[in-house]
Amino acid sequence: MTQVETKSGITAEQQDELDQAFDRARKALAIVESYDQARVDRLCQAIAWAVANKRTFTRLVGEGIAESGLGDPDSRMGKRMKIRGVLRDALRQKSVGIIEEIAEKGIVKYGKPVGVIACIVPTTNPDLTPAGNAIYAIKARDAVIFSPHPRSKKTSFETVRLMREALEREGAPADLLQCLTKVNIPMSQALMARADLIIATGGQPMVRAAYSSGTPAYGVGAGNSTMVIDETADIAEAALNTRLSKTSDFGSGCSADGNLIIEASVFDRMLAQLQAEGGFLANDEQKVALRRVMWDEEGHRLPNTVAIAPQQLASAAGFTIPDDRKFIIVRGDGIGKQHPFSREKLTTLLAVYKYSGFDQALDMMRAVYEVGGKGHSCGIYSFDQEHIHRLAMAAPVSRIMVRQPQSKANAGAFNNGMPMTSSLGCGTWGGNIVSENVHLKHYMNTTWVSVPIKEDRPSDAELFGDFYDPALEA
Repeated sequence: MTQVETKSGITAEQQDELDQAFDRARKALAIVESYDQARVDRLCQAIAWAVANKRTFTRLVGEGIAESGLGDPDSRMGKRMKIRGVLRDALRQKSVGIIEEIAEKGIVKYGKPVGVIACIVPTTNPDLTPAGNAIYAIKARDAVIFSPHPRSKKTSFETVRLMREALEREGAPADLLQCLTKVNIPMSQALMARADLIIATGGQPMVRAAYSSGTPAYGVGAGNSTMVIDETADIAEAALNTRLSKTSDFGSGCSADGNLIIEASVFDRMLAQLQAEGGFLANDEQKVALRRVMWDEEGHRLPNTVAIAPQQLASAAGFTIPDDRKFIIVRGDGIGKQHPFSREKLTTLLAVYKYSGFDQALDMMRAVYEVGGKGHSCGIYSFDQEHIHRLAMAAPVSRIMVRQPQSKANAGAFNNGMPMTSSLGCGTWGGNIVSENVHLKHYMNTTWVSVPIKEDRPSDAELFGDFYDPALEA
């Protein structure tokens, strides 16, 4: 028997699940609103440990990969460190009562919950995304209703279940965290339309749906991570970091290195070192075969090649590579929409390009981001501060990693100062409202309290400079 759809386009059964989820979430919010900072911080620790301990996360990783068919179990295990990083950042900040004072401006800021958050979970992070979002949300005294990806919904549900149990053990309402079970696109859209805030991590269609829902939303943009390697680079370091970034979870992340723009004088050395790190250099015939299985005739990426081992990718293209190879390298044949290898890849495939002179490197970088990935991430291996500065001035991205593995650094790492997150805002370049890592402050409303201060009014001559004409004020 076919389910009758409601006005919102979901079935009556889905509508009932959604109604109950929001009712429970609102009741939970009323309870947690009175919690002090110490209580909130303890809850954050409890839910983080429930998921991020090695034994549990190993199980979740295995379940997630088995369910979705995507990802690498060894490198995905490293994502439990990201949960620790999110917890570190959350615990070091205030979220209850006075969170900041600016004495010279007479400003005191108070943190307030945003309410019920709709969190859209991508299939590539069915465990990390719920955990990271839950820590920040609980810290801000919010409730979250997760909409898991259908391809990995069981793993997301189990992750949320574990965190709910942790809340219950601490005497807090478990319904601060809930996970929908009857998920599809209409259900996610109905959730987003009713929430107070949306955190959307996933494909571009879902992010666009979040922004068109009528609800305030933080989304992410498409990635096409590109690294410049200049003549001052430490080639061994650059190749090692490239391998770490490219192979992390089989390149499934939008931050995984996709393109290397390499100075001509070090190009051959870098290519040799990439192969020493486990890269397989495809020949011209293999490159044609890879293009055929990676993209359709219109340049749209084909889903069956996302987040797979290089041996699987090669097999799909009709050739074999040694078992010890970690990723596949192709020589870029041009940059532009007509050249698919300059697009985002989301798998164990890397394109390399040669440049002569840093001006050309910047031109090639700009061309890559015209193909895709504007607003996301870029990087450079260089010890030339002028080159680093020029890239920072020119790149249309929200974050630039200097001498770091992009996919392990731009969302925060223990050896850089980027806020820990699993949601990377890409600014107006990427169709997003923020051009920074989405972290605790984005999960809170803020009340500013202002008291009078000594008058701070510059003279007209100071304000208008050379344009000031006192005669016109007479």
